[in-house]
Amino acid sequence: MADALEIACLCEDDDLLLISTIKEDDVKSQQLNLENLSEEAFYSFFRFQKNDISRLCEALSLPDKFVCPNGTRVASTEGVMILLRRLSYPNRLDDMRPLFNRSKSELSYISNTVLDYLYHKHSGKFSDLNQSWLDEEHLRMYADAISDIGGPLPNCWGFIDGTWGFIDGTVRPICRPSTNQNLVYSGHKRVHGLKFQSVVIPNGLIANMYGPIEAKRHDSAMLRMSELLPKLEQCMTMNDGTVFSLYGDLAYPLRVHLITPFKGAVLSNQERIFNCRMSKLRSSVEWTFGKILSLFAFVDYKKNQKLFLQPVAKYYLVASLLTNCHTCLYGSVTSEYFNLPPPTLEEYMA
Repeated sequence: MADALEIACLCEDDDLLLISTIKEDDVKSQQLNLENLSEEAFYSFFRFQKNDISRLCEALSLPDKFVCPNGTRVASTEGVMILLRRLSYPNRLDDMRPLFNRSKSELSYISNTVLDYLYHKHSGKFSDLNQSWLDEEHLRMYADAISDIGGPLPNCWGFIDGTWGFIDGTVRPICRPSTNQNLVYSGHKRVHGLKFQSVVIPNGLIANMYGPIEAKRHDSAMLRMSELLPKLEQCMTMNDGTVFSLYGDLAYPLRVHLITPFKGAVLSNQERIFNCRMSKLRSSVEWTFGKILSLFAFVDYKKNQKLFLQPVAKYYLVASLLTNCHTCLYGSVTSEYFNLPPPTLEEYMA
């Protein structure tokens, strides 16, 4: 049994159905034994290293046990691992049974219970700019990191982007809803989807996220609905008059705390250079969105994104939270590019 599990853990995601070949009698009396899994296998399945699961549970303020609506009880470590396994790849609940020796209904209840807890407990992390790692000292560090690699805009601490559906700045379609499909249909992109607004900072963290809203909404409308500008005016203007700003694309309005590229068909050489340099730096936003999909491919699988049957927005928001936790523990391409390490997991979740 242990050998079969190890083989399944080490295989590529496309080969995960190999797990289902394990006989039901073999798993009837077995429980998931973390000691039987190598570090490589554990990370492949759960996206976090074995020794960091307890640290993750503590940082997320998980209770000792979860009690599901059907009465199922599960320890927090097992509960978060079930959710991580669920999000890590669009596998079936049947594929997870040999790992956890639980029925499909139990796995579904547990994953949704942990998902709901993380969403209600920590969703405010993406709307509150009054964080210890967003104080004046850190904002200056972020602005300096952007300037040090060629950013021409002073006091720019991050980048804003309106992401479609489930990420990376492009359209990520969802299943066509059975009713009211026009609400989430984008005539411009010709897909059904949801839209999120994200702020990414040079250390690789998503500092702010708003959504979902209908795919047909414009980025400027989403900016207004998120009330981000009033928050920036309150938090990003220092006592000495220094103003820290975000950088966005042409879809956003030009404001004191939100800088956009120069517009017009005829631009000066300096204006073109400014746009080119900032555009290159802003591409780092896509790396963070790509990391979410790389770690938690479940949110990128169209057949799993059924608007009226599944909490598709919760999946993505919680996956973004867990990606931030992953970045705090292991870094990211964005943090390496700007040579700016993220805060510790405990500092981020404080």
